[in-house]
Amino acid sequence: MNKILVICPYPVGVAAGQRLKYEQYFDSWEENGFQVTVSPFMDRRLWDIVYQEGYFFSKILGTLRGYLRRCRDILRVGSFDTVYVFMWVTPLGSSFYERLFRFLSRRLIFDIEDNVFQETGNSINPLVKWIKSPSKTTFLIKNADHVITSAPDLNDYCLTLNVKKQCTYISSSINTDRFIPINKYSNNGIVTVGWTGTFSSKEYLDILSDVFIDLSKRCDYKLRVIGNFEYELPGVDLEVIQWSSEREVEDLQGIDIGVYPLPFNDWVSGKSGLKAIQYMSFGLPTIATEVGHTPKIISHNVNGWLVKTAKDWSYALETLIKNPSLRRQLGEEARATVLANFSTHVIKSNYLSILNSSSKDIS
Repeated sequence: MNKILVICPYPVGVAAGQRLKYEQYFDSWEENGFQVTVSPFMDRRLWDIVYQEGYFFSKILGTLRGYLRRCRDILRVGSFDTVYVFMWVTPLGSSFYERLFRFLSRRLIFDIEDNVFQETGNSINPLVKWIKSPSKTTFLIKNADHVITSAPDLNDYCLTLNVKKQCTYISSSINTDRFIPINKYSNNGIVTVGWTGTFSSKEYLDILSDVFIDLSKRCDYKLRVIGNFEYELPGVDLEVIQWSSEREVEDLQGIDIGVYPLPFNDWVSGKSGLKAIQYMSFGLPTIATEVGHTPKIISHNVNGWLVKTAKDWSYALETLIKNPSLRRQLGEEARATVLANFSTHVIKSNYLSILNSSSKDIS
């Protein structure tokens, strides 16, 4: 049996970038002859506080525990046929650990999510930005046996760096047997506009603050925010739900319109459009910023609504809130798009193809 060691930042089952990417294929990998061992850098104790204010010493201790796990991994990495690195081996400092893992690995696959070359900070852990190094990413892209990317533009860039010219774009995907539509597309009750994400993407939600406040003066609607942080927006009928794996589907099914705001910058060229795909899987009309990879997922007024300005956002939201038949039309086309292009049933063969080619190279 081919043994795979997955080196990743977060515990299994908590981070959308992992859950809705490679994690959901572990069963498929094992059914096809691969034995999967996962080694996250963060344990649940660190994950539970990392995006909260304070806990300075607990965060330091959690980071030290992560480095101890990586030291343990160094001792066993050579016993695995394939090492699958998602994002980085360690979060801070130089590319020392990435170089060491590359040297010790028989085969190394590097999975990169979003455009991590554009380093961003956050208000909770602002110092982290200054002790990260883009050399980690550059080294892994250049020297991996295969690179998996989250967007076509990012894949094109990685192809210019990777020595073996082995880079494959694999979209984020959805288990459409679990993420199923129940929306009635009715205005008999209050219409709910929804957004889901983590603290790291909260700044994108903030793009729409003024739009939501102004819209509440003209329309009766509720805003549902599903995340791992507290949120306030005076003047708006706001419902904040703390994300949980147990309620994820039910909480998203309670939305009538999904919103996916993004800034116009270089960062978004590597974004996978995961939030849009999530909403669309539930048959929800999705309004998204027309930037980056999003227009390749959403066709304007066919399976969603693309916007550029605050005025566009206001018009799209008000129109969809007042027009349930249009919500149904866009939502049903959105679900069909996900079934055809972004379902786990469609995407799983892409991962297996790369894993199988890697195992052949070893033998």
